[in-house]
Amino acid sequence: MFRSSLLVGVWLLSIIFSAAAQDSIFITKRDTATVSVIKDQRIDGLIRKQIQINEETSRNARRQDKGFRLLVISTTLREEALAAKTKVYSYFPELKAYLFHQSPYYKVKAGNFKDRKEAELYQRRLELLFPKGVFIINDIIEVKLRLPGEEDQLEQD
Repeated sequence: MFRSSLLVGVWLLSIIFSAAAQDSIFITKRDTATVSVIKDQRIDGLIRKQIQINEETSRNARRQDKGFRLLVISTTLREEALAAKTKVYSYFPELKAYLFHQSPYYKVKAGNFKDRKEAELYQRRLELLFPKGVFIINDIIEVKLRLPGEEDQLEQD
């Protein structure tokens, strides 16, 4: 019995080794540098859609930048602040006026200036309307974004 089990064991080992030898025969090394990708064409559509979503969501973050605004008035009276904001709009419609409330103060800020020189020009003009003083402050300003292709149109006009 021992002899028959030994024979069966040797026979199994020979089969295993012959199978391993056959596998190594089929392994060949190929020296090609090409890769073929098989993909569903809907993946390209999904990638384009994700690029569009990323552009739209990151556009909001790019709408703000460091710059300057003019502090027109800082008061505890809401009516006085609203009157100052209205005055800025009526005399300078090109400036955007902002009303902020930081208890107990109401503050009116005007403009979105990227450079200080432009803010200084408007400061002198606004001081004629607000004799208590108009101050240039560092602030986060709104920046108008140009869509791709708008710059080309502006240069041609």
